[in-house]
Amino acid sequence: MAASQKRIKKPSLLWLATECGRAITEFSISVPYRKFYKNCEQGDGHPVLVLPGFMATDVSTGPLRKFIDKLGYSTYSWDLGRNYAKLQYMDELEARIAEIEALHNEKVTIIGWSLGGVYARQLGKACPDRIRQIITLGSPFRGITEPNNATWIYNMLPGNKRVIDIDSELLEDLPKPANVPTTAIYTKEDGVVSWKVCLEEKEDAWHQNIQVRGSHLGLGVNPSVLEIIADRLLYTKSNWEHFEPTSIVKDLLYYPSL
Repeated sequence: MAASQKRIKKPSLLWLATECGRAITEFSISVPYRKFYKNCEQGDGHPVLVLPGFMATDVSTGPLRKFIDKLGYSTYSWDLGRNYAKLQYMDELEARIAEIEALHNEKVTIIGWSLGGVYARQLGKACPDRIRQIITLGSPFRGITEPNNATWIYNMLPGNKRVIDIDSELLEDLPKPANVPTTAIYTKEDGVVSWKVCLEEKEDAWHQNIQVRGSHLGLGVNPSVLEIIADRLLYTKSNWEHFEPTSIVKDLLYYPSL
């Protein structure tokens, strides 16, 4: 393990204690944003699969899916109930992607929130020819065994191995990038997982990290995140390019890393 990884610590108790309150605020702000949002370019209708985070269900991604529908795309929920972090979900999701692609005759964009983004990246490696692009929201793919404020819940679930006992080959593979366009969105105010494990180690033509301001639990309704998603969905593998804010003000206020 790299020296930098060894220094990773849990998010502060302050960020954790304020997660719910901040997420509620972000949701409240997003309601008028989502209602009155107008995109000058209508979506092309391609399918978008949205994966929820650990212990969450499709209910959590409902507002995000409605927003994407409004943009002119065909959204799909994961339909696997509550996300209990089971490894067998991968086989079911691969089959689902194949069905969705066949139905639309279009490659699928996958948006994964938190643990859902870890699945999304692995799916990008398992079936890259069926994936248009991947967008992850606060997904700790570079260190799911690193200290965080959610592992204790996972370890308590019946039938689960401890995180540190997960297959070593899988743990070694998780940080490796998928060979498809990928946008990793993270926030340094994350109270659940360390932001340092939520971004690609190296950016290149197909991989970009974008910092936003907000909570972990509010990423799916954060207006800054919604703006990024609306922009990213317009691109394909053939014309994909890095996201850039539309103004200097937005750059300074909402996207500190850019």
